[in-house]
Amino acid sequence: MIEGVLWAIFAGLMLGLYALPEKFTKGFKYENTWSLFFLLTMFVVPSIVSVVLINGFGDIFGNMPTDIWIKMGLASFLWGIGVMMWSKAINYIGLSLGFSIFIGTVILVGSLLPFIVDGIPPANVLLFIAIGILIVLLGIVLNGKAGLIREKDEKKSDREQEVDTSKGSMATGILIAVIGGLLATGFSYANAVGRPYLHQASVAQGNPDWITAVAIMFPIFISGGIVMTAYFLWQLNKKNAWGHFKISSFSKNLFLILIMAVFHYAASALFAYAASKLGASGNTVGYAIFNTASVATAIISGIVTHEWVRASSKARKILYAGLGCMVLGILVIAYGNGQM
Repeated sequence: MIEGVLWAIFAGLMLGLYALPEKFTKGFKYENTWSLFFLLTMFVVPSIVSVVLINGFGDIFGNMPTDIWIKMGLASFLWGIGVMMWSKAINYIGLSLGFSIFIGTVILVGSLLPFIVDGIPPANVLLFIAIGILIVLLGIVLNGKAGLIREKDEKKSDREQEVDTSKGSMATGILIAVIGGLLATGFSYANAVGRPYLHQASVAQGNPDWITAVAIMFPIFISGGIVMTAYFLWQLNKKNAWGHFKISSFSKNLFLILIMAVFHYAASALFAYAASKLGASGNTVGYAIFNTASVATAIISGIVTHEWVRASSKARKILYAGLGCMVLGILVIAYGNGQM
């Protein structure tokens, strides 16, 4: 169990840090960076890794039942739409509130959704998992509040309006973030519904247990990547950004974005592996720990890179309280899972 918790935390750390190389790219617009990123992380990296590492790749996926393909594909496609909606919500309500609502919804629904596939755990285990998730959500809410206070502090400092605060826009943004979070939980469902067959088929081909995580990620990323890639291709045309690929720093940017893609893919694969090590409630426990660790890492990275330098002491105190709640929530969830 401890091994699974540690792997889930490590996966969350990788997810929280994967976008860091973007800060060092030069000459690319937002659309250039992220279209190339999604192409690499959703298609190139998982395809190469899967073909190279999975023995019997063709047999495993060629014989996968149609209903599992449909369930995984549809859930993953919805996950891709959810991620796109999240980026849209940020335009309405800002990064702090949008991130908190989106991830909060993902953790709440995504952690409970696997129970539909895996079954309800014993009452004592379920109680601790539920309490832990609620503590995590409290931390997410506190982080969102801290973010709003920080935005207010920065607005007061530089007199620049950064977020549309009209009632209609705020309500629309919150709705988009919640719906996006609900759709993004398709990742958790796809992982839960595909694991039984893919694990059995993978082991039957002589693969070690950990290869199951690689096998699970292949249909998830390919299906989710369809909508993400289509969106950014549309954005490249809309923003006339194709020409920005023809720059002298393209090779350097490509290398940095490839690192992002590898980290992003590896984080998701490690989550699937961690879930397999956490017992009957592994998808629920792992999903909560994975997303919480990623949020905590992203926030700490923001502190280290001076994103909170102009925030008031009140905002920072609430932020630290939120981080404390998330850590406590992880410990409660881990303890509850240990009661299995």
